[in-house]
Amino acid sequence: MSFTVRKDEAKGVVVIGVDGQLIVGNRHELKKKVVDAMEAGELRFVVDFADTGYIDSSGLGVLVSLSKKIREAGGDLRLAGLNEDLRTLFELTKLDTLFTIMGSAEEAVAAF
Repeated sequence: MSFTVRKDEAKGVVVIGVDGQLIVGNRHELKKKVVDAMEAGELRFVVDFADTGYIDSSGLGVLVSLSKKIREAGGDLRLAGLNEDLRTLFELTKLDTLFTIMGSAEEAVAAF
């Protein structure tokens, strides 16, 4: 389980890739990466779930928390690359109404 962080310089968007699962054991690592980027002045984020198989309730919770924090700072958080199971999870929890969800990280970055 790991996270990758890259910045699309043209659009000024930080793209964080989640490899594996977003669960109770690693949610703080994702939060730290976003908070560190915000402290460096970043406000536009895409979390790419193209290589993610599972998100537990604590993972969903950290996404909601980060979304609120980023919005309060005047930024935006978008999600991308959700597989069918993850998309269903977001629909069942109604979190698809909170987040802008795109098919791929590239689409999400381009939409900024």
